[in-house]
Amino acid sequence: MLIYGKQLFLHILEQYPKRILAVYLAKECDKKLFSKITKLNVKIERLDEKKAQAMAKGGNHQGFLADIEPILPVSLPSLKNESFLVMLCGVTDMGNIGAIIRSAHAFGFGGIIVAGLKELKVENVLRTSSAAAFEIPICAVQNPLDAINELKLSGFSIYGADMAGESAKSVEFDKKMVLILGSEGEGLPRRLLDKCDKRVCIKMANGFDSLNVSAAAAVLFDRIYNG
Repeated sequence: MLIYGKQLFLHILEQYPKRILAVYLAKECDKKLFSKITKLNVKIERLDEKKAQAMAKGGNHQGFLADIEPILPVSLPSLKNESFLVMLCGVTDMGNIGAIIRSAHAFGFGGIIVAGLKELKVENVLRTSSAAAFEIPICAVQNPLDAINELKLSGFSIYGADMAGESAKSVEFDKKMVLILGSEGEGLPRRLLDKCDKRVCIKMANGFDSLNVSAAAAVLFDRIYNG
């Protein structure tokens, strides 16, 4: 799996050096950093700007690219012993998914379930999550209804984010729970809301009735974690 960008590269170099399989440099780096890279004992290749841009598919590589061991999705049963889970239904933007993963890790959630996506672009998610995707298990399922039923049988309470729900400030969340978030435009479909034990919302001022899904997720995570 190819990653690029200086900050992401440096984070992986510092925290997950054994995951790095090859390094591609399109700019000079200082001697101390290059020495650290050589200690990986992996292939190091110098690239010209044209080839680096091609490998990064036009992304902002900042001169640092690497092949790393891929992040493999986990199975749903492997999450059943966690306390807090997040399920995303209809969220397709990889930037939003990455931001939600970063917030979920920051607020102590034990796993992310992404439902209904044809393809989860892990490279994009890793970059937009600031590498938090390494820290929190990610599960991909096709049928969210089946996943909800399975989680309920495992003792999870299901909370759905819905503008018509109860203010999250006044809800006492169960210790074993799943928060389900839908897309910005459509929210959660009725068939999923009907499966929820409770619907929760964020009360807002000035006539606003919705937030970007990643911003809404961060607010709800804080209220679940901090009360």
